[in-house]
Amino acid sequence: MKRSIPLLLLSLTLGARPGVTQKVGPALTDQQLLGRQILAQSCAVCHLPSGPDAKTYGPSLNKLTIPEDDDAVRQTISDGNSRMPGFKYFLQPAQIDAIIAYLRTVPPRPRPSAPAQQKSNADN
Repeated sequence: MKRSIPLLLLSLTLGARPGVTQKVGPALTDQQLLGRQILAQSCAVCHLPSGPDAKTYGPSLNKLTIPEDDDAVRQTISDGNSRMPGFKYFLQPAQIDAIIAYLRTVPPRPRPSAPAQQKSNADN
């Protein structure tokens, strides 16, 4: 029970984050919803920022940052690479396909705009 509470909180937190888990346009399919859930549970710690202006260990994941070749993405998730562990013993092939299907719907995060310079009283 104690282990499921942090996962539930993580899922609820990610569900409220715009640009990461919400999709503008048609509703997500069941496969994409499953992919969103698995991404939140298995990938968020490295690939999703924990808060505003937070850096991530792994690259941001969205439809523009993943290769167009689903087989290449599937292999990276399954086998990992020099910075990422493989998930072939943790995730089923259908779960990996669901992650890929969801990532194909995720728009890139907007870049933070530079803060506007404010005039000080000395400038007047």
